[in-house]
Amino acid sequence: MTIFQTVVFALIQGLSELFPVSSVAHGVLTPYLFGWSLDPEFLKEHFMPFVVMLHLGTAVALLIFFGSEWISIIQSLFTGNSKYRRLLKLIIAGTVPAAVIGFIFEKTIRHMFSDVTNAAAFLVINGFLLYWGEKLRNRGRKEIEELSYGQAAVVGFFQSLALIPGFSRSGASMTAGFWMGLKHEASVRFSLLLATPIIVGAAILEVPKLMHTNVAGLFAISLTGGVISGIAAFISVWLLMRWFHTNEITAMRPFAIYCWLLGGGIVISKLFF
Repeated sequence: MTIFQTVVFALIQGLSELFPVSSVAHGVLTPYLFGWSLDPEFLKEHFMPFVVMLHLGTAVALLIFFGSEWISIIQSLFTGNSKYRRLLKLIIAGTVPAAVIGFIFEKTIRHMFSDVTNAAAFLVINGFLLYWGEKLRNRGRKEIEELSYGQAAVVGFFQSLALIPGFSRSGASMTAGFWMGLKHEASVRFSLLLATPIIVGAAILEVPKLMHTNVAGLFAISLTGGVISGIAAFISVWLLMRWFHTNEITAMRPFAIYCWLLGGGIVISKLFF
């Protein structure tokens, strides 16, 4: 990828990873929308590690934004703070389903559905998922610590929908959080806390492949993309937390409309033009 392509891709990745609009779908759709002809060898061998490096930038942004909370969670292992120790257990309960499903099925699912038309169609379906989540807003009364471990696992299971390009990790887990009775802001917070270990785990598996590649400059370009993606992600998580704090009644609706317009527009263009 060129520097320009890397910058554009990283900015879109950093914003769409945390907004409930599917970063994987945007990863599939961005080259199509910009008319990029990417090297097939790069797409086959190096695209996934490149994208994971961008995800690592997102994970760093999340760790910085929720830094004090993660410090308290880690300290609870040694201090016995019951509130944060329970939060850690809930995060583990929510991480295990997505981690197991991702480890077993990720390559199969993404190879089956990662073309432009499928990604756009599933983006439309993601819009309906977000709209349904908006309808569940009146159920929300709980804070994260009031979830059961089974309910946390349900949220984590929904998170695994992000393996299908078009479904948003944050959108699916937030919707499941509403379904389990979380308040809007608590559901967003839990969704973003759950995203961190999944993204870091993927980076541990994929980033070393970039460090040992023979493609000149690929690691440097990927690292640049990771930094840009991290900055965009930090801005997006700040905006997202403020948005859900001040717009609880219609918080999901603009994202649903965006998914319908972008996904539907691309499906129509592919089918009829």
